Amino acid sequence: QVQLVESGGGLVQAGGSLRLSCVASGRTFSSYAMGWFRQAPGKDREFVARITWSLRTTYYADSVKGRFTISRDNAENTVYLQMNSLKPEDTAVYYCAADSFNKNYDRRRLSEYGYWGQGTQVTVSS
Repeated sequence: QVQLVESGGGLVQAGGSLRLSCVASGRTFSSYAMGWFRQAPGKDREFVARITWSLRTTYYADSVKGRFTISRDNAENTVYLQMNSLKPEDTAVYYCAADSFNKNYDRRRLSEYGYWGQGTQVTVSS
């Protein structure tokens, strides 16, 4: 079992930045690839970014590429999402997720992630 707790959300103006954190506890953090997803009101939850353990290979949704950066600190069991140049369309609840298939594969489906946090709200005002 892995427990995930997100933090760092809030209200920010367009063009601003936020850094989300996700702390993992339970089974060995290094066993999992980690992802960030988001869900805007009235929309389906969607993939944002993914990072693997060993090579720290990263993958991004086209909508955030160049603006968001995913990283991880394995010593601290924490994964981060640095969000720059935020837009109103980035407004959503952001979720951290863990994938036990910890390989350098581009995995973006919700069903591929077995563990989820409770989410943190990000609101970007125009």
